[in-house]
Amino acid sequence: MSSHTQHEQTGGFEPKIVAFVCNWCTYAGADLAGTSRMEYKPNVRIIKLPCTGRIDPLFIIKAFEKGADGVLVSGCHPGDCHYTTGNYHARRRWIAFKNLMDFVGIDSQRLHFSWVSASEAIKWVDLVNNITDEVKKLGPFVEYKSLGDRQ
Repeated sequence: MSSHTQHEQTGGFEPKIVAFVCNWCTYAGADLAGTSRMEYKPNVRIIKLPCTGRIDPLFIIKAFEKGADGVLVSGCHPGDCHYTTGNYHARRRWIAFKNLMDFVGIDSQRLHFSWVSASEAIKWVDLVNNITDEVKKLGPFVEYKSLGDRQ
């Protein structure tokens, strides 16, 4: 299928995905993918933080409110956190936050959580490509934008 035909079938929609990533692991893995010239879909905008344990759930809500169609939170594998337990805190928040998302009307399929180490450039590439495809199938996220307009 030509890219022109594929573009017509999806209505030209390309999802905007915000990735909140750990500086020490996931960001380094994404950087390795870039310096290794690995190709992956350009839909993800990275926001680098010291640790996933520092990600306030409001950051995720704000990303959706500002137009994100999907959000990725990614950090060090359990046991490898630069700050010892930050990724464990992030994982606990993730479990609670999924229920909150359903409550406020955000489809939890739009939020992804993953562990990517500094050496896992291929995993980063696969993750970005898969999330982009999944969010594209869901279509544009317009529900939360309309909630923000009511304020």
